[in-house]
Amino acid sequence: MADMLKLKSSQGDVFEVDQATACLSALIKNMVEDSGTDEEIPLPNVKTPILAKVIDYCKHHKEAPPEEIQKPLKSANLEECGVSEWDCSFVKIEQEELFELILAANYLDIKSLLDLTCAKVASMIKGKTPEQIRQQFNIVNDFTPEEEAQVREENKWCEDAWPSTSTPTFGPLCA
Repeated sequence: MADMLKLKSSQGDVFEVDQATACLSALIKNMVEDSGTDEEIPLPNVKTPILAKVIDYCKHHKEAPPEEIQKPLKSANLEECGVSEWDCSFVKIEQEELFELILAANYLDIKSLLDLTCAKVASMIKGKTPEQIRQQFNIVNDFTPEEEAQVREENKWCEDAWPSTSTPTFGPLCA
């Protein structure tokens, strides 16, 4: 039987996970190499439901690493960018959970999960105007009209990249 690791979430819940699955995380792999597998591995930056989701991702990709995501994204539809149907379904989640998953993937050093979750965010802004992006992510525009005009003037070169509209979208950044 494979060595089992005990991963402890920030909320104190412990998950028993086989070593090959857990070691998709470079952080956990390094901890195991440094300290062995006898003790619980505390993950103080990862809440229980997020750790459960990360483990699901690692179990799925233990034997079949995901394909590299094409960058820049050519479409807001991740499947058209080479992302598997399973991965696309995996990131069809609430924004708050998506951002917690990004933080966990970064902390745990799971590059493929970080790439997937960041690609999902990129797909959410692809082709949208700054105002649409503010609405999507509940961002308050704290610029005065004068400040906004100044920023637009200073970055006019950027708007020139979008000649078809008077307001730039973020499509070409992800295209």
